Amino acid sequence: MNFQPSKKMSIFSPAIFGDLKAAAELKKATGAQVVDLSLGSPDLPPDERVRQALSEHSALASSYGYTLGGTKRFHEAVANYYKRRTGVIINPDTEILQTMGSQEGLVHLPFAFCDEGDYVLTTNPAYVAYDAGIKLAGAVPYYMPLLAENDFLPNLNEVPEDVLKKTKLLILNLPGNPVPAMPSEAFFEEVVAFAKKHEIIVLHDAAYSEYYFTGDRPASFLTTPGAMEVGLEINSLSKSFSLAGARIAYFVGNAEMIKVIRELKSNLDYGTFGPIQEAAIVALDNGEEITDRLRAEFSKRHHALMDGLASLGWETTPSEGGMFVWAKYPYDIDDIEFVFEVIKQAGVVMVPGSIFGTAGKGYVRLALVQKVELIEQAIEQLRKLSIVSV
Repeated sequence: MNFQPSKKMSIFSPAIFGDLKAAAELKKATGAQVVDLSLGSPDLPPDERVRQALSEHSALASSYGYTLGGTKRFHEAVANYYKRRTGVIINPDTEILQTMGSQEGLVHLPFAFCDEGDYVLTTNPAYVAYDAGIKLAGAVPYYMPLLAENDFLPNLNEVPEDVLKKTKLLILNLPGNPVPAMPSEAFFEEVVAFAKKHEIIVLHDAAYSEYYFTGDRPASFLTTPGAMEVGLEINSLSKSFSLAGARIAYFVGNAEMIKVIRELKSNLDYGTFGPIQEAAIVALDNGEEITDRLRAEFSKRHHALMDGLASLGWETTPSEGGMFVWAKYPYDIDDIEFVFEVIKQAGVVMVPGSIFGTAGKGYVRLALVQKVELIEQAIEQLRKLSIVSV
């Protein structure tokens, strides 16, 4: 049969994770120790109470109908969680919308608000799902570089006026993936003023908001005065509660914006499996205890990886949170070539920075998804690297 993929398929690049896994398997076949720090999928299991809720509700014959979206109990659990954790009062009936994981929500968001040719402000580097959603919607990404001199925060004042006139959406991610920059109250205040001035919708991706290792937790964008007027926050249970495979997340924020996305999603799916929602409710209701325990472990991993890379002479982006370390390696070699050479020589798997944007060239992203002992082992294996710069 002769067929051609749609023209829209040309916007996608082949995902590199399969190639990284294949290279790692080849290395394992030699008997070598392989430490995989590539995929940001939590290795720790969900809390036992969460797993028990999923098991019990999955066993009920009544659990297998369509949910058509978030249940009332789920929405109330989100609202209670936000009130406890951020002090923000959320209306569970109008200001929350469940999604099938944050990636689903992020990819579909531009469809709800952008027409062909509209601009979306995003960062360089950035999580790859943002670009996918922007381009599928026919919108145009405008990339704001994340630079050390700006504390790896985008400089909104450098966006050209002609771009601003056609901009519908601004996407932020703090602490971020792949660059774990942290937000400040002053920056979020600047964002709100900017959005009001230019009539731009703001989406803050807070997927890593429970990953902080010093001081107070990162501020929710919605704690900023005026934020509910201009935007939304999306939060996921994948990272914070080790529920990556369960695919459950939610938008919170402006009721009118939520209404638009709800109308779009009503044409796309019939809701998340009910038992997953019940498990999520248990997670949210016990959020403080669960995330405190996870944070203690990830803090140890963060320090082990940051200190270990520094001992190798690698330049790491300063960070106090997030699930990743963003590092510049001390070799003059293309980052994609570099990660495969590292697997071959040292058996350590990481992600090349350039898949997240042109500003990622010469960098790698490492995920905190292995125990401290294995992270320390990875550092020792990296000490044996012999890279010929090109």
